[in-house]
Amino acid sequence: MCLIAWNWQPGTDQPLLLIANRDEYYGRPTRPLHHWADAHICAGKDLQAGGTWLGLAPGGRMAALTNVRDLRHQRAEAPSRGALVSNFLGSQVSAQHYLDSIAPSATQYNAFNLLVCDGRTLLGFESRGARMLIMQPGIAAVSNAGFDTPWPKLVALKSSLQHWVAQQAVSQPTLREALFEMLANDQTAPDAQLPETGIPLERERALSPAFIRGSDYGTRASSLIMLRRNSALFVERSFDAQGRSGEVSLHF
Repeated sequence: MCLIAWNWQPGTDQPLLLIANRDEYYGRPTRPLHHWADAHICAGKDLQAGGTWLGLAPGGRMAALTNVRDLRHQRAEAPSRGALVSNFLGSQVSAQHYLDSIAPSATQYNAFNLLVCDGRTLLGFESRGARMLIMQPGIAAVSNAGFDTPWPKLVALKSSLQHWVAQQAVSQPTLREALFEMLANDQTAPDAQLPETGIPLERERALSPAFIRGSDYGTRASSLIMLRRNSALFVERSFDAQGRSGEVSLHF
């Protein structure tokens, strides 16, 4: 998962609205959003390592993960970060307890950001520095750097989300399509606004849009979660090198 934005409004009829894009190599085997047979988890699944990047579980539990782009400290032998998401979703512990439990071993993984909700609190965790963040009400986002690092695609997505959240009279189908349209933005950022993450400039340009289109790597899934008091909606649109390949919509 490489770009996530959300509107957190605890105590309201819809505490969490979240949208996200997962970027990955097209050749990495993946199963789209589904109910897992061996756990009370709704998520896609990385069939190579067994974990996931975004999912829901009973009680309003949600978890999402992004990798941190840091090629200088990348280790091929590090364990899969996707298990951090599925392990939380399969547990009954609070968000803070879970983050406290993974903090001592966070450096075993390649760098990551983890967002977790236990139905009452929304917390973030940055593995670099083992930093925990209590998410305040409102709109925030994370990409492949620390939470709310102002990369162009993150700033643009937050601005678009803010605009549509303010449209109180808009119907849910209209809002749903508007949110997916935001995630489909494939506009490349100007060179002057690109971050410097240790990769060549041409690659930095290619990775700068919210929706990435490459020959072997790109946005594999766009997701929408609407978490309400007593129900939830989870929609995932899948993509491959040829374009959109499917959609799954789950209501709880």
